[in-house]
Amino acid sequence: MPTLTDLVRDHSDLTEADLEWLHALVSDWQLLADLSFADLLLWVPLRSADALPADAASRGGRGQRGVLDTGAAVPGWVAIAQMRPTTGPTAYPEDLVGKVVRTGRRGLIDVAWRERRIVREGDPEWGSGIPVREESIPVRRGAKVLGVIQRSTNLSSARTPSRLELTYLQSASDLATMIAEGRFPVQGEEPNMVRSPRVGDGLMRLDRSGRVTYASPNAQSAYRRLGYPADLVGDALGQVTADLCDTGEPMEEALSVVLSGRAPREVEVESRGSIMQLRTIPLIVGGTRIGAVVLCRDVTELRWRDRELLTKDATIREIHHRVKNNLQTVAALLRLQARRLQIPEGRAALDEAVRRVGSIAIVHETLSHTPDELIDFDDIADRVITMAAEVSTPETKVTPKRTGSFGVLPAEVATPLAMALTELLQNALEHGLASRFGTLEVVAHRYGEGEVPREPGGVTVWGEWPEAGDDGPREEEGEEPAGRRLVTIIADDGVGLPAEFDVESSDSLGLQIVRTLIVGELGGRLDFRPRSGGGTEVVVDVPLDNHRPRA
Repeated sequence: MPTLTDLVRDHSDLTEADLEWLHALVSDWQLLADLSFADLLLWVPLRSADALPADAASRGGRGQRGVLDTGAAVPGWVAIAQMRPTTGPTAYPEDLVGKVVRTGRRGLIDVAWRERRIVREGDPEWGSGIPVREESIPVRRGAKVLGVIQRSTNLSSARTPSRLELTYLQSASDLATMIAEGRFPVQGEEPNMVRSPRVGDGLMRLDRSGRVTYASPNAQSAYRRLGYPADLVGDALGQVTADLCDTGEPMEEALSVVLSGRAPREVEVESRGSIMQLRTIPLIVGGTRIGAVVLCRDVTELRWRDRELLTKDATIREIHHRVKNNLQTVAALLRLQARRLQIPEGRAALDEAVRRVGSIAIVHETLSHTPDELIDFDDIADRVITMAAEVSTPETKVTPKRTGSFGVLPAEVATPLAMALTELLQNALEHGLASRFGTLEVVAHRYGEGEVPREPGGVTVWGEWPEAGDDGPREEEGEEPAGRRLVTIIADDGVGLPAEFDVESSDSLGLQIVRTLIVGELGGRLDFRPRSGGGTEVVVDVPLDNHRPRA
């Protein structure tokens, strides 16, 4: 289904500023639908180039029928947005977004557009056996009318309205007038959040002085939880709320202004362990402020959960910080012990242990600064590469570099990958590039995420490189599709692999660690092979969709 932006740009002459206004309106018009107990359908005029032939059949929903008006300013209409009420039955169970209708097929819309006023004339329609009352509201921005809202009320469940329903309908009428006058949505108001109060959560209607003229049962209950047992009707909402939340500390001065209905804003108040979210919408009709609608919602449980999550995140970050400190202490102790040893083999073994502990400490240091268990591995890879270069022998004149991006990885992948990368870099520096000049490059690329793969660094991965349009390295025949994968290549132009080299039978502790981490823990694949032009390529292929080790 096309988006609102697509429909406006493809079929109308509205500007980007007009489009922003419509987005703001649509983001907040659930309020109008719920207060009206009605479906809303937003129509904008077609540009002249999109005019329909005179005998074209209407493809819209039900509406006023009439003779084609050849003097109309627009050739037709396109529906760009639709909203159904949560407070009543829908009049349009089908989706109408993207439907096009020529001028004259919906008479009320044409009249509202030409006369720039709300049109409520006409008898109920029975297009699908359901009585529907149609109204049209022009959408105005400044002096310009951008389109028309069709408001359709399903009358099949009509009954004698209660005080609540009458208040809803009166508030809906005031909001519709504000839309027709270009006063809603309110410019400069903070964006309406997903968790903003809705009509059913609790509604209060204020008069010009900020006193409550009506409070829904849910609104009354919310204030009782804050500690106000009396009826809100007749009380000044701003003063009542300020008194309830008075803790002896300085309070936001704007609170009483907002809750008196003079300013549009969302606020949260807390009292007696309860937290309530309030949203004020001033009602300005004909240039005069006639009162306000205040929506309220008890968000106590949500905020307590948010606070628990923040506490949990802080605790996890502190744990990672302490683990990093402990690992650094272990590395320092191993380094001191290595300096005291007179046996070269023992000193080298301890130095290797220091590097391995250090690579794990880097991951935990990064985790201590992130709010979740996801890590930008590029920074870790650069630090591991730098660490490998720093501890290489003076005779090795090599500066490793990174090409491509690892992206964001979960912690359970980042930790073993960092350690494996440390081992492979050290192995290349000690054996492939020992006491010589050369190049050492780490190439990273991700697959299975919708992008067309490119061959990195002139190397190939798992045989034939995928053609354009494929989404990753080719799997062996009979295997399952690759899915999302991270392929890392450590390439050097050193002396190359020894004859009869086999990583599975190698007695090198470092290579055994790498194989255990990549194949056993991450369920990936590891391949050592000669590099074209001399040297060695080590290919590490790690799945990202499933981090459990393979059976």
